[in-house]
Amino acid sequence: MRFPQLVLPALAVLLASCGDDADLPPLVGGAAPNQERAEALFSEAQGAESAGKRSKAIKLYDTIGDEMPLARRAPEARFRQGELLEEAGDVPKAFDAYQELISRYNNSGLYEKALNRQAAMAQAAADGQVKTSFLGLKARISDERITEMLAKVRTNAPSSPQASKALFTIGELWESKGKTAASSKAIAAYRELVVEYPDSREAPEGQFSIGKILLDQARSGNQDQANLDRAREAFQDYLRQYPGHSKNAEARQLMSNLGGEDIQRSFNIAEFYERKGDTTSARFYYEEVLRKSKYGDLHDKAKARLAALGGN
Repeated sequence: MRFPQLVLPALAVLLASCGDDADLPPLVGGAAPNQERAEALFSEAQGAESAGKRSKAIKLYDTIGDEMPLARRAPEARFRQGELLEEAGDVPKAFDAYQELISRYNNSGLYEKALNRQAAMAQAAADGQVKTSFLGLKARISDERITEMLAKVRTNAPSSPQASKALFTIGELWESKGKTAASSKAIAAYRELVVEYPDSREAPEGQFSIGKILLDQARSGNQDQANLDRAREAFQDYLRQYPGHSKNAEARQLMSNLGGEDIQRSFNIAEFYERKGDTTSARFYYEEVLRKSKYGDLHDKAKARLAALGGN
């Protein structure tokens, strides 16, 4: 076929922009051999399974997915690869195999099953870190990797109940570590849950947990004095957004205790400065105790210390 002269330069540019042959779509003529090879490898993989050669079967299914992604058997091969890896206890690789199916074949009849398997594995791995040892694993999965898996579950199905559950589980995972840095990650996950999925079944518990973490940090000696105020605000938001939730009474009790804890903290800080010889700062915090309380043991002690320091 002859092309008009004006068309030829444009055609040359188009062909040049395609890059290497690897970037081009597969030729129609090569489809039939690929289908035949995929079928042959799939049958070989099934035979390997029947013979108890799981590792060989996994490699064959992986070959189909990597080298013949357009073959009819490719989605099934990826799913079966994921199942066999899961059976072998290699959860991270099984998760990744299912992800390959989810990313490439969203019209496959196995798509929903792959989503569900991913969610189940990620939840089980997180539960194992939080509560028990997750039996069957070849090696411990890091908290970061589990978080990554749960985040992927949320991204893959953002409108499903699995998404809110995944965010809540990320919060639980990091909260269980009991460290300041981990607690910050837990609070971030819970806040994202409440903002993005305020009507989910997990949201009330997530908002309550934010207040509880902040309160625990204040009780453990965290020097951020704003934590008590943040905890109070978190519990207030919880009670306002989720009246009637199962932990409403507990939240009210914790809030009623916050005032006393705030006074105790001011008194402790005053004592700290007094021991250091910083009487100006000590007086300030003893006076703060008096401002926050009209009577009581701490009120009387602060008054006595101020008198000893030459204050009120």
